Amino acid sequence: MRDGRGYMLKTIEAEAKSAASWLGRARLDPKVLAAIAEVPRHEFVPPSLAKSAYQNGPLPIGYQQTISQPFIVALMTDLLRPRPDYTILEVGTGSGYQAAVLSRLVRQVYSLEIIPELAEQARARLARLGYDNVEVIHGNGRNGLPKHAPYDGITVTAAAEAVPQALIDQLKPGARLVIPIGGRMFGQELIVLERDEKGGVRREDVLPVAFVPLTGGAEHAENEED
Repeated sequence: MRDGRGYMLKTIEAEAKSAASWLGRARLDPKVLAAIAEVPRHEFVPPSLAKSAYQNGPLPIGYQQTISQPFIVALMTDLLRPRPDYTILEVGTGSGYQAAVLSRLVRQVYSLEIIPELAEQARARLARLGYDNVEVIHGNGRNGLPKHAPYDGITVTAAAEAVPQALIDQLKPGARLVIPIGGRMFGQELIVLERDEKGGVRREDVLPVAFVPLTGGAEHAENEED
């Protein structure tokens, strides 16, 4: 496969097998892997790092932010259990890579980014590459995006010390929230929260992870679409 995507898929599959004791399975959804294969990751990293784009590791994208390693992107996508009719909210657009992957699997992606420069860059990049079912919004992800709620799934690409209640409130019954929880890149855990028909929430701990911290505070105003 061109651009090293075949190699990247093999490393994702190998890591899934090595994480089987945490995941309870050794494989990710083939549809998720197909979406990963379709998206040109080298377009979502700085040009100076393009040669490293398909290695299974995070890469810096500026503003003290990173693009997550391909395995984690694939896993978080898989954990959402995406369907073609779903509307997904992403908190933490970054370079737009996770949103691009999700866009191949769902009807609509709304993606929140608190750093205005990254939001602008990701919006332009996704438009240039033809991902027309992704809308990037500059705003505080802790508040979610009530305008388009409730969502069929929410994914958060930065670690929060606690799960923002606003995100739980914006889940449909049966929907899932995939989020890393913990301190600054140490002692973090990727978890899944699933909301039931009565508004209760079931928690599943998945595996240890290391993410940049989720920024923005509860005192920030509600998000407005640019």
